[in-house]
Amino acid sequence: MPESRKRKKTATTPHVKREAAPVPSPKWWAPTLSTLMVVGLVWVVLTYLFRGDLPIPGIGNWNLAIGFGLIMAGFLMTMRWR
Repeated sequence: MPESRKRKKTATTPHVKREAAPVPSPKWWAPTLSTLMVVGLVWVVLTYLFRGDLPIPGIGNWNLAIGFGLIMAGFLMTMRWR
């Protein structure tokens, strides 16, 4: 039986561009985002418990906006956490 011809393989392989590994977050990033979320939660709870008179008296329900703003800042930081 006749033997089949051998295939010629190219000696080079195509160059694959490798992306750089993502840079890890600074060590203060995770504690800061956790603190923002916890402080925001405490702020909102205090606002509900004291009917808008605390933590900052005189601004009423804007205390809720401040609390939710702190929570959102913490959540936004989680998107950049590596």
